[in-house]
Amino acid sequence: MEKGMKLPAKLKPAQIGRCGELLVQYFLLLRGIESAPLTTDSGIDLVAYSLATGTPRTIQVKTNLAPKPGGGKGKLALDWWVEHKSPAQLVALVDLSQQRVWLLEAMEFSSLAQQKSAKGFHLYFYLDSANKLSTAGKPIHISLFNQFLLENRVGDLF
Repeated sequence: MEKGMKLPAKLKPAQIGRCGELLVQYFLLLRGIESAPLTTDSGIDLVAYSLATGTPRTIQVKTNLAPKPGGGKGKLALDWWVEHKSPAQLVALVDLSQQRVWLLEAMEFSSLAQQKSAKGFHLYFYLDSANKLSTAGKPIHISLFNQFLLENRVGDLF
């Protein structure tokens, strides 16, 4: 699949999630990091292992098929929810339409989340360059998250 390729809208949520997991696994393997999926839904989707550090890391993968209007009517955005009780050490955020993956430590995700509720933490960012910071001063533009792209984080996290 080419970057920016239009994806079929008929994919089921489980298929979208699995595509995200496979994309994360692919990008990690390209960087010499082995990973395997878990078969149960425990809040951990992958366990990754780096021979360089000898340390396993747990990952929860959250996937968007493509950007969607923020709030249903606003500018295009990507967003992800993570439950408070997630046991994963890392959170991988996936945009399938552009084949992009951001990798954050769980504490980074919770501190960067613009919304916190009983459900969990909600992190989003807009694609429109006019939006840079929310009213709370937290980053909300995609360019401000480049440091978290998987290719920029692997060396620090594994």
